[in-house]
Amino acid sequence: MNNYMEIALVQAELCWEDNDKNLAHFSSLLENVTGVDLFVLPEMFNSGFTMNSDNIGQTMQGKAACWLQKMANEKDAVFVASLIILENKKRYNRLVWATPNGETKTYNKKHLFRMANEHNHFIPGNERVIIEYKGIRFCPQICYDLRFPIWSRNSDGRSKLPIYDCLIYVANWPKVRNDAWTSLLKARAIENQAFVVGVNRVGVDGNGIDYSGDSRFFSPKGERIDKVIANKEMISIVTLNLKTLKEFREKFPVSDDADLFTLF
Repeated sequence: MNNYMEIALVQAELCWEDNDKNLAHFSSLLENVTGVDLFVLPEMFNSGFTMNSDNIGQTMQGKAACWLQKMANEKDAVFVASLIILENKKRYNRLVWATPNGETKTYNKKHLFRMANEHNHFIPGNERVIIEYKGIRFCPQICYDLRFPIWSRNSDGRSKLPIYDCLIYVANWPKVRNDAWTSLLKARAIENQAFVVGVNRVGVDGNGIDYSGDSRFFSPKGERIDKVIANKEMISIVTLNLKTLKEFREKFPVSDDADLFTLF
């Protein structure tokens, strides 16, 4: 078990609906980055937040998913991002967790952003995913999921024991709602007594929507740890300290007073 993990918050500009340019851009951006255990990229990292799913979507054997696996192998690190996946004549906004040993885990976005008509283009997920890597438990989610605290509740409903150590959100969250983004990320860290990673894009997309990035890494106490600069393409490497999390939970065991419930 590792008490420490180096995580790269990859805040990048995305080329609108251009898979090849985005993959080439990320390859260049990450070329000289070393010593990282986990790379987190934005939502729909290879296209931007588009509803053009039939033309942009790929299978799990497509270029984008294979690129994530290739980079995981090359960097000896986990790569996390979401992309449009076509599967059995259905479309998903799917988070892919690619590991250095070739194993892939996935999570399908549950809360589809109806204000962009996402719910009419994609099938929602119905299952949370908890992934353990190097002794640290992660719960990966996507963008609009952030607004629904029950979905990220640090419990399985049967026990009061925490089921994860770090929440991850990959996003295309517009600048106009930036305060909600940063406030909710901090709230999820405090209420779930867990680290929270939020990685957002920068730039302007094909619909003219502006993104400031404001990627974040919050401690379980709600302290901001990252050094990310808004409106700037950059990589911020942060350290997750599992030992401090365990000590905080032992000293301040709020989960002992949590309410039990089930989601379904």
